[in-house]
Amino acid sequence: MSSEKQSEPGAGKVSLVVADVDGTLLTEDKRLTPRAQQAVRSLQASGVAFAVTSGRPPRGMAMLIEPLALTEPLAGFNGGTYVRPDLSVIERRVLDPAVARAAAALIKVHELDLWIYSERDWLVRDPDAPHVAREAWTVKFPPTVTPDFGSALDDAVKLVGVSDDHPRVARAEAALRDALGAEASAARSQPYYLDVTNPQANKGMVVRTMSRILSIPAAEIATIGDMPNDILMFRESGVSIAMGNAGPEVKAAANHVTDANSADGFAKAMERFVLRRPEGTTS
Repeated sequence: MSSEKQSEPGAGKVSLVVADVDGTLLTEDKRLTPRAQQAVRSLQASGVAFAVTSGRPPRGMAMLIEPLALTEPLAGFNGGTYVRPDLSVIERRVLDPAVARAAAALIKVHELDLWIYSERDWLVRDPDAPHVAREAWTVKFPPTVTPDFGSALDDAVKLVGVSDDHPRVARAEAALRDALGAEASAARSQPYYLDVTNPQANKGMVVRTMSRILSIPAAEIATIGDMPNDILMFRESGVSIAMGNAGPEVKAAANHVTDANSADGFAKAMERFVLRRPEGTTS
């Protein structure tokens, strides 16, 4: 059941919703439910703009454009690349090559698999490594397999450290933050994914950038997400909503908590906290 932290602010005007994708807008099996689609249509009909942001590359969000009739920018790579719905680039923020190489070395030290994303390509060393097949199914395009990343680190938008040893991923996150400081953003987008991006490519900067591009005050932006990296956008927006499947720290950082993504939590949040319909009303 969705809940509201009554002591928190968050009842002001909403002109834009910025939604995380995996674990929020989509179900665990990466489906966009009919109720979620209807919720977005209702937002748009009510004059509320809708945008998505994700650690995915822009190509990996393309399947959402038509069913959601998206007209606002898409923020891929946690804000590393902003594109129009035709996938043409508005802005991009790559990693400094020296920082990318230092991050790659630390990811190796912590024994995580390394993936590299450029604006168009996804590079892996082993196509059979954990999560590669699942990621290819999720983003709807295959990786480029190469034994040597070589110059790819000179134009990397995002590095990903991957492991099913979740505490190891958490330790690597802390180590990269300590070592790289303000030179990069290091945050887990999933318990098994550690994303490393340009320091200006994070969910908090997504809110600031969407505000600037669309000329909408941050106080009129609502954000919704489920992972620790979404806390940064909660801090920048006027209304923040945590998914029911989020961890305690994410829920504690939000104004509101909705149901899990397995129970149409996204749609319920839009209906209750943005459109302000009574619970149980879907149209």
